[in-house]
Amino acid sequence: MSTLQHKIDFAVIFRVTNANPNGDPLNGNRPRTDYANFGEVTDVAIKRKLRDRLLEMWVAKVKENEGNQIKDNKDDGGQIFVQSDDRRIDEYRSLRERFEKELGKEAGGPNTFDLVCKKWLDVRAFGQVFAYKAATAKKATKKTEDDGDSQGDTGVSIGVRGPVTVHSAFSVEPIEVSSTQITKSVSGEGDGSKRGSDTMGMKHRVDRGVYKFFGSMNPQLAEKTKFTDTDAQAIKAVLPRLFENDESSARPAGSMQVLNVIWWEHNCKSGQYSSARVHGSVTVNPDGSFDLHVLEGLTPEVIQGF
Repeated sequence: MSTLQHKIDFAVIFRVTNANPNGDPLNGNRPRTDYANFGEVTDVAIKRKLRDRLLEMWVAKVKENEGNQIKDNKDDGGQIFVQSDDRRIDEYRSLRERFEKELGKEAGGPNTFDLVCKKWLDVRAFGQVFAYKAATAKKATKKTEDDGDSQGDTGVSIGVRGPVTVHSAFSVEPIEVSSTQITKSVSGEGDGSKRGSDTMGMKHRVDRGVYKFFGSMNPQLAEKTKFTDTDAQAIKAVLPRLFENDESSARPAGSMQVLNVIWWEHNCKSGQYSSARVHGSVTVNPDGSFDLHVLEGLTPEVIQGF
């Protein structure tokens, strides 16, 4: 299967209604904002949701094949390396354990880079750093050093630089954050007539806001990780469903909605235009609608949110 043949840019527009799209643990879990009070959702949070949706898609695909078990399909390249604890589909309790048990004797060997990229979709898409003992790291990094690449030259880890980059999301307009005092626990001591100091808490939400984020796929980097057109289509398929099965107390079902995904596929590996110019060709309005500036020879595909 060939690697990604054309550069791809994409944009995602989504709406938040009475939800906390991305709490800041250093600020009482209030919704993240920049200094101008524009709402923010970090790229890390977005990639977490992408990984979850990709894993769900892979599990559904495996279960469609009658008689096939998940444990028997781990080498088809669709697995996810960085899994959430509440969504794990294997018995591994840490990334290191997953890395060492899945690769076995090959872990730390000269083929480590190729093996991790072949095995895990999120590794060959977003990249990953694999750290292990220096004695075995030298074996793993020998291949990349011979190729003139600096992907593991620290001697204690090997880095995979992924071809898919995702920006943080920012709201189109400054947001308003509402805070409500809540009862977060029940007294477990005495007769229950007195409340402990930890009983009361605060809950924060964005009343309403429209956000946007951008991303790109680089064919040159895809050649190193063997990221394919099929992999790109998998990400394209989950972007409209980014917030499905992502419900929580902070994000009730229906409070996060993808409105549109805009997908640009260039006609060459280097791209007809820079990503900055492509991303700048879309203007998102406060009501969630958008305007597109036409770039000659590059026609975007607009996909409605799920």
